[in-house]
Amino acid sequence: MVMLETLTTGDQEIRLAANDAEIEAAQALRYRVFFQEMGARPTPEVAAAGRDFDRFDPFCDHLVVIDHTKGDGPQAVVGTYRLLRRSQAHKAGRFYTADEYDIAPLEALSGEIMELGRSCVDAAYRTKATMQLLWRGIAAYVFHYDITMMFGCASLQGTDPSKLALPLSYLYQHHLAPESMRPVALKDRYTAMDILPPDRIHPARGLASVPPLVKGYLRLGGFVGDGAVIDHDFNTVDVCVMVKTDLISDKYFKHYDRKSRPAGNLKRNPG
Repeated sequence: MVMLETLTTGDQEIRLAANDAEIEAAQALRYRVFFQEMGARPTPEVAAAGRDFDRFDPFCDHLVVIDHTKGDGPQAVVGTYRLLRRSQAHKAGRFYTADEYDIAPLEALSGEIMELGRSCVDAAYRTKATMQLLWRGIAAYVFHYDITMMFGCASLQGTDPSKLALPLSYLYQHHLAPESMRPVALKDRYTAMDILPPDRIHPARGLASVPPLVKGYLRLGGFVGDGAVIDHDFNTVDVCVMVKTDLISDKYFKHYDRKSRPAGNLKRNPG
């Protein structure tokens, strides 16, 4: 197993989950956030376990934020991100995103690509410091594997696109990916994003309406695919977001600073 070398902020540490117990703790956190807080509908199996899990989890790396004031066990997991590289997706049969989007343009890219997903942070830890720590962990992973493209489904809460007309229209009109690398929502799941005319969208208001996580991708030079997807099970409208690592703006390059990273910032863990 590959593990991140220790990256810390105060009492918090970020690394890859070291064992099944920590992965299950991350899944339990996902359950609390997605199902108990955001109103997603669990399957009977997920509800019985009290953990959000699916068939992709065994193939993924699980980035976890640990709060050491809660001890060193699974109870200390307060944030998580699920990471799936091309080789891992091949073993799983496909990327999770392919259930909602035609990602052939991304899969055709040369170099390593990585899907980001299942991002969540405990409500008490949704601070700038915790989010910056998550980005530091992602950055270490990106540079270890020389990843050139990150992508994934990002969610806007609710399932009525008309109530999300401003953020969806803003994303489509101001951050649509170049055609050569643009995922498109599958035909039977496609929902138009271009709901409002451009003259009704003030860029500042549009950006302000976008969820913080998506806003973070945009500030890193991110794009969105064509079409939104309604996910009734998770009570969300999804957009496909991608970040090409060589397009990261100078303002946010500190998150991915190759020069500042320690040599060998990932290491092998026996077993």
